[in-house]
Amino acid sequence: MKTGEISKITIGVSSCLLGNEVRFDGGHKHDRYITGTLGQFFEFVPVCPEVECGLPIPRESMRLVGDPENPRLITGKTGIDHTQKMQEWAAARVEKLAENDLCGFIFKSKSPSSGMERVKVYDANNVPRSVGVGIFARIFKERFPLIPVEEEGRLHDMVLRENFIESVFVYRRWREIVRGFTPDKLVHFHTEHKMLLRSHSEKHYRELGRIVAKAGVMEGEALLAVYQENLMAAMRLKPTVKKHVNVLMHMMGYFKKQISSDEKQELLEVIERYSKHHVPLIVPVTLLNHYVRKYNDSYLEKQYYLQPHPTELRLRNHA
Repeated sequence: MKTGEISKITIGVSSCLLGNEVRFDGGHKHDRYITGTLGQFFEFVPVCPEVECGLPIPRESMRLVGDPENPRLITGKTGIDHTQKMQEWAAARVEKLAENDLCGFIFKSKSPSSGMERVKVYDANNVPRSVGVGIFARIFKERFPLIPVEEEGRLHDMVLRENFIESVFVYRRWREIVRGFTPDKLVHFHTEHKMLLRSHSEKHYRELGRIVAKAGVMEGEALLAVYQENLMAAMRLKPTVKKHVNVLMHMMGYFKKQISSDEKQELLEVIERYSKHHVPLIVPVTLLNHYVRKYNDSYLEKQYYLQPHPTELRLRNHA
């Protein structure tokens, strides 16, 4: 990471995942990866919709009922409807969260308030389907459509984990551009993220390039709006081995007049081993970083693709 990224990034987290005993049964769902590993780099803003909207601990369990697009939040045994209470609280809470300058949110999976997707919704025959979104999670995502979001369960998938955390770091860097916007800063941001963007979406990378070409011509606020929409749309698309190989080969081309034939062959072999899932991405990236330093390539040195997040997170160490 670059020296300007040593401060912690603020993200929201479902309170029970931090070990807080706020669940309906008085327990918690402490996730030690979140508090231990991510806690080294993220500052957490805990949110428990049920407790914060006035429900006690312990309390009767609840579930979503009815139309998956507009479900009711009903207690399981007594049938009390807490929908309006939850919606009104959530609408006010997201406005308060806007003051925290969040760069991401980790939701509790399967929760009728905080589940990001595939939450059970019960129909008139009391038959559940995993097609819903928690009431608070839905309102949060509608209020902050660009902020990276994920569920703690999905973070066990290494590809989804890296994509979420990488998106959080990109979003934080983008917020810095927004706060002190100048056309030159946008050009530098785009230039330093070119390889990273290509690993997510070649289509969005090219579109973003066309948008940047309008810097200094298009009105600033409109330019930022269209760029950030396409930026975060690109980041929501997961990199693949094929995309990474294309980027690695493209970066290797910058050394064609510098590296020896043996060095070129070594790099090609390492990239091929990665393409066959024999070694993790960190192996060819480490070798490229070595050549960047050895041959003092100032352009590639600035590319966030080569170190998009702290190496301590070990996000590129899986084959």
